[in-house]
Amino acid sequence: MDRLFRLKENHTTVKREIVAGITTFMTMAYIIAVNPNILADAGMNPHAVLIATCLASTIGCFCMGFMANLPFALSAGMGLNAFLAYTVVQSMGISWHVALMAVFCEGLIFVLLSLTNVREAIFNAIPMSLKNGVSVGIGLFIAFIGLQNAGLSVDASTTLVTITSFRDDFGTHGICALLALFGLCVTAILYIKKVKASILFGIIVTWGVGMLCQLIGLYVPNPDAGVYSLFPAAIVSFDFSAIGDTFGECFHTDFRGVGIFNFIVVMFSFLFVDMFDTIGTLIGVSAKAKMLDENGRLPAIRPALLSDAIATTCGAVLGTSTTGTYVESTAGIAVGGRTGLTAVTTGCLFLLSCLFSPLFTAIPSFATAPALIMVGFLMFEGIREIKFSTETMTDTIPAYLCIITMPLFYSISEGISFGVISYVVINLICGRRDRITVIMYVLAVLFILKYVFL
Repeated sequence: MDRLFRLKENHTTVKREIVAGITTFMTMAYIIAVNPNILADAGMNPHAVLIATCLASTIGCFCMGFMANLPFALSAGMGLNAFLAYTVVQSMGISWHVALMAVFCEGLIFVLLSLTNVREAIFNAIPMSLKNGVSVGIGLFIAFIGLQNAGLSVDASTTLVTITSFRDDFGTHGICALLALFGLCVTAILYIKKVKASILFGIIVTWGVGMLCQLIGLYVPNPDAGVYSLFPAAIVSFDFSAIGDTFGECFHTDFRGVGIFNFIVVMFSFLFVDMFDTIGTLIGVSAKAKMLDENGRLPAIRPALLSDAIATTCGAVLGTSTTGTYVESTAGIAVGGRTGLTAVTTGCLFLLSCLFSPLFTAIPSFATAPALIMVGFLMFEGIREIKFSTETMTDTIPAYLCIITMPLFYSISEGISFGVISYVVINLICGRRDRITVIMYVLAVLFILKYVFL
């Protein structure tokens, strides 16, 4: 272990690394329940997505541990899974098979870019205000989805959206909305109290109270209304045949009616968000772990980026959305994780979770909705990094447009488009051409062409 992970050199022990790996897993295990719920809205088999998520997470964690020797864990990224389900599939009408092919192609491009300095160069070309704006916008978008999954935000004829009526169909939809509010309060309190795995515990407590409500008759299962029993049919399963519904399906795509330009736009959107989200997370987590050198750089960033790219590519083949590094890795680092053994431990636990697929897939959407809303809050923290002053308005306004258009247009890609185009146009007209990179010009032209020809 010491030769493989250089434990003595990093002033750590096997026990400390394993504890750190378990801690990291507990803080991000909610994705095992949340990701199948989101991708099921794209028409995918949630059982297959759960297995694919666990396997892709295992591959990513193993790569990070053995190739980069860093204590960072990977899993299906929040935001990009919502982009695949709600923007690409539901809004654009593209099948999930084609969407997974876009993720696969994006992963291959990432593998190539990760072997060079191109990925870092592209990341550095995007203004920091837009990077923060995209993060905040995705946070609001995810929170909005959480409100919908909770049954709190519903359609309205005049205002488009409104709050649900708790009294109508109380035994089915009304009680679900109330349970989601309860779960949100529990999760928030646990997070404020700095309880490890607060999001996961919030899901479990909400689900448990829901089962109690079913026992006493407050929650009434009605399959015709999409409301099912909260009690799992089984806890452990050794049947992994469901993975056949998604494995390799990215290669069985029908591009008729999609259009090559549409496909490129989707692929580029995945590429754009994943690119600086991964590097930003790596730098942020590394800074908290004091792993950056005197120049503020992560020495092992290239194998770390390559691990992320490999996990994304494999995840698309298995049947899940983009796999990336999780900021929750800081939980394991906080208890002493310093080497790849932490990541490998987390990966082993993800692999073990495949056995409990019936348990995870039985978790209702009202129990996972508070997790989405809290993740949105965590991503919203990036608003503090956007400077609001007269001198920075050419940066701030594009970031603002990027933020508000994502939830209001129900599309991450539209938010990115508006942010990039407005940044270039505003800075160009205001005489700040020196602030616009060549890459930003290219992106703006591509997004404008999308609106002209699509």
